[in-house]
Parts: sequence; C-alpha cells; structure tokens
Amino acid sequence: MPSSAPWQRYIALGDSFTEGLSDADPSRPGEYRGWADRLAQHLAAATQADVEYANLAIRGRLLRQVVAEQVPVALEAAPDLVSLIAGGNDLMRPGADPDELAATLETAVVRFRQAGADVLLATGVDTRNTPILRRARGRIAVFNANIWSISARTGAAVLDQWGAGWVQDFRLWDTDRIHLTDEGHRRMALAAATALGVPAGDDDWRMPLPPAQPRALRAAVAEEAAWVRGYVGPWIGRRLRGRSSGDGRAPKRPVPLALPRP
Repeated sequence: MPSSAPWQRYIALGDSFTEGLSDADPSRPGEYRGWADRLAQHLAAATQADVEYANLAIRGRLLRQVVAEQVPVALEAAPDLVSLIAGGNDLMRPGADPDELAATLETAVVRFRQAGADVLLATGVDTRNTPILRRARGRIAVFNANIWSISARTGAAVLDQWGAGWVQDFRLWDTDRIHLTDEGHRRMALAAATALGVPAGDDDWRMPLPPAQPRALRAAVAEEAAWVRGYVGPWIGRRLRGRSSGDGRAPKRPVPLALPRP
C-alpha cells in the first residue's frame, strides 16, 4: 500500500478492543493498556523520529458512533496512520446488516485515505468455539469478506484475526470471552505491527501456547453458567434499557502526545 512510514502521528479509533480491555496498565491503576498502546510503542521503537499517539476508542461504541464521534476528531488532528476497528458490537445484535456496516466503514476509510493517512483495519475473530457468540459467525464472515474488499480498493492494511489460529486459545481471553488478556494484547500488537510491515523484534506471537489440561465436564458446565450469569445476562439487560458500558466515558488518550523513545 502507499505508505508514509515511518509514521509520526498514529490515532486509534474503535471500541473496547482498541481501548484495551482487559489489559491492565501497571503504571495507571484502574486503566487499560491494550494492543494499540503497545503498537504505538513498536512504532516509536522502529522509527528515528518522534511518534505522537492518541487513542479515541471507547467501550461499547457501535460503528456509526465511532464514525460520527471519533472520525472527525481524528481527521482534525491530521494523522498519517489510523487504526479503525469497529463493528463487532453491531454484529452481535440480531438483524445486523454486515454489508451496510461495511459500506459505512469504507466511507470513513476513504476519508482518511483522501486526507493522506494510512489505515489499519481488522477482520473479526471466528466465534465458532464460543456458545451463543457463534450465532453471529455468518454475519462476521460476510463483514470480513467486505474488509478484504475495502483493503483492495483503498490500500488499507488488514490485521487478520479470523485466520489467526492462536486467537482460538481460551487462555488468551478474559473470563468475559470478549476481551483479550495482557498476553493476548501483546500478541495482537505484534500481529498488527507485522500487518503494517513494522519490525517489532519478537515473532513468537504466531506460536501456540503449550497444550492445556483438559477441563472436567462439571467444571466446564459451571464455567458456562457463570459466564451467562456474569456477562451475557448483564449485556442483554443493557440492550433492553438502551444503555452501553461506555456511557459517560471519555477517550483515555484524546490528544496526540509524543511517546518516549525506547
């Protein structure tokens, strides 16, 4: 793709995936780090110039909200690289139209490309191994096919989560089964750097974890029940009340600030 690398201003847009849940930031109690923060560090390590970074992502945001709220702010900041990863919350909802979502996404990508910014997109994760969430698998697959078409038309880079075998390891996911652990985010940042052609040192993100011990049936059933009570139920409750987990929240890093060079 046409590229202005080494990039000097990177802005991340999206929902909880890009906000960084559940990768706790050891330097800021109660805050999250995540793959985008880690990618920004890789960019800073790979370039000879200062890199400014902002993260506008907010948990629970739908794609149209990301486009309406975050895209104009990012364009105003004149980035030369953006990651625009959203639509997952939409696809979990019955009746979501992946083709319509893709059209909305492409319009935003074209705006960034016309402004001279490189764009990083991402396919959705294959949910075949997760009960309930697997019902959205067909919609996710159609959306992913559109992602690759958008990439072909616009020159955007793609972080391929659907084809990443390591992502299917349950140990890389938090107990809510929606957000990555710190190790999952570390690997995702390296995968994103690779998609952008950025040398990031370690290539171990491709390697599977050691074999897991099989879970007893009773323990597995108990985990499923706890997951439904602790996460699925509250999620449905918020939908019925028209609420979002991100209501009232502001972006964690709203202004592009220079990262310290390693």
